[in-house]
Amino acid sequence: MIPLIACIILFLVGLYGVVAKRNLIKIALGFCLMEYAVNLFFAFIGFKKDCLAPIVTQLSAPKNFVDPIPQALVLTAIVIGLGTTAVMLALALRIYGKYKTFDIGEIRRLKG
Repeated sequence: MIPLIACIILFLVGLYGVVAKRNLIKIALGFCLMEYAVNLFFAFIGFKKDCLAPIVTQLSAPKNFVDPIPQALVLTAIVIGLGTTAVMLALALRIYGKYKTFDIGEIRRLKG
């Protein structure tokens, strides 16, 4: 129960960073925290206590395996999250190159 609450707190910290901050880099980091919180949540959902990894090494495999589907989903989500983070940071750097600031309010004022 405590790890699930930690996931919710991590998600809320990321959501605060996205909603309340005005710096593009801090917003991108908030998105990253939210992605990691969801990935951690999926990993905790698939976890079973005292179970083995889903790797069959013998012909007569034991029945107490951890569910491999959330692990595969998290692995895919990590790769996709890395790509979206790279795109967000690349866009932030291009915006900084044009406006010389990361502040959203300043960018809107200079947009003119």
